[in-house]
Amino acid sequence: MKQLLTPKKLIIRIGLALAVLGAVMFACCGIGTEKVSLKAAFSGIGAQTTANPDYEILVRLRLPRIILACLVGAALACSGVVFQALLRNPLADPYILGISSGAGLGAIIAVVSGLSWTLWGRSPLAVFAFAGALGTVWLVWFIGRLTGKFHVTGLLLAGVVVNAFFSAVIMFLTSIAQADQVHATIFWLMGNMTEEDFLTLWVGAGCVIAGIVALFYISPQLNALSFGADDARSMGVNVVRTRTIAFGIAAAITAIAVSLSGLIGFVGLVVPHGVRLVFGPDHRQLFPLSAIVGAIFLVVADTLARVIIAPAQLPVGVVTAIVGGPFFLILLVKYSRKVGWLK
Repeated sequence: MKQLLTPKKLIIRIGLALAVLGAVMFACCGIGTEKVSLKAAFSGIGAQTTANPDYEILVRLRLPRIILACLVGAALACSGVVFQALLRNPLADPYILGISSGAGLGAIIAVVSGLSWTLWGRSPLAVFAFAGALGTVWLVWFIGRLTGKFHVTGLLLAGVVVNAFFSAVIMFLTSIAQADQVHATIFWLMGNMTEEDFLTLWVGAGCVIAGIVALFYISPQLNALSFGADDARSMGVNVVRTRTIAFGIAAAITAIAVSLSGLIGFVGLVVPHGVRLVFGPDHRQLFPLSAIVGAIFLVVADTLARVIIAPAQLPVGVVTAIVGGPFFLILLVKYSRKVGWLK
């Protein structure tokens, strides 16, 4: 018989997960094509008149990239938790509702049109990808709502249709685009961590953390929804409001992640399942632990992408697919009998 989740147990688990995340971030800061000395990077800081290569590599290049990987990994993992709960589909991930095709369409429109302006320091590709992802997911939500009480099935079908249509438009635009434009778009579609300025990182991190905290706040209602809408209503849960809030937050943080890094698969599918299989299906711990484990997973994957074929770099989406598939299968075989959801 499983023990109930207590606040003390939750705090201990979150604390241990954060400690592992800190250790992983520290270790990954020292891994790369160039060796970096922490002592040399921070010795005499503020007093040097000449450039410090160790400081520039560590603080200007690696640290922002690692923070971005944490941000994107946490956002995609928590979005996966939401969509798996709302759709009651273990195969649901942040891109199941056409977010990938919407973001891709926005990105290729920005590239093909040759726009060069910036908005709050963001390139047109990032801005259009954010708008495309958010607009697509709300289009799918609107279509799903038109189907009435069976809107979960309607959401899935609408997502499939919208994804197929937008994918066809992407292929058309790719076929008429110039070679350099196609390369830029394809590289973005495979997922890529690029160095961002700290203002962008902190604004993005603030939005994602606020979204995760809000999801944690409604986690008891999502626990009830896991048993079905009728059972949740009998427990006093406002099903429509809970679904709308959770869906909106998940869509927003996914759009933020997509605009910063491109399309990175498997994080929103593997991480929630891994956490659920090991610790159980309670959403009060699924959200914080999935956020931390998602950050760890993507930081490690991005570090591998940086060094595995150095000095060239792999798209991090390739690494997450290669690493995530076998890892998920191992967890599934080892822990599937312990989780009632999979019986």
